[in-house]
Amino acid sequence: MWHRHHPPPIGHKFSIGVANEANVLVGVAMVGRPVARHYDDGFTLEVNRTCTDGTRNANSMLYGAAWKAASALGYTRLITYTQEGESGSSLKGAGWKVVAQRPPTKGWSSPSRPRVGNGNDGIARTLWEVA
Repeated sequence: MWHRHHPPPIGHKFSIGVANEANVLVGVAMVGRPVARHYDDGFTLEVNRTCTDGTRNANSMLYGAAWKAASALGYTRLITYTQEGESGSSLKGAGWKVVAQRPPTKGWSSPSRPRVGNGNDGIARTLWEVA
């Protein structure tokens, strides 16, 4: 409901939250298996979604905490994507690095296996990682 451009992801490994000084939840992150099957190697997780109320640095805190939790669980790499037009400043603030620029895709649908788009078809993306 609160995320600005995508429907909720399906399934995840863990969720984390960040609270303000009054102990009010101001942001959440969902971390799961990588969507791209070639990254699903058993050592990599993906931050599938973050959402905040705009509290300063909350998103960076979520990305940092997600990496701490993933590495504590034995994972050696955490990835996520930003869409074209997003600066990635929260990721930079949490120490993540750009790995690749991904061109827009047509989506997953094909005549033999029709699928409904998930909101990111036709949008260039940047792949980020922390390891």
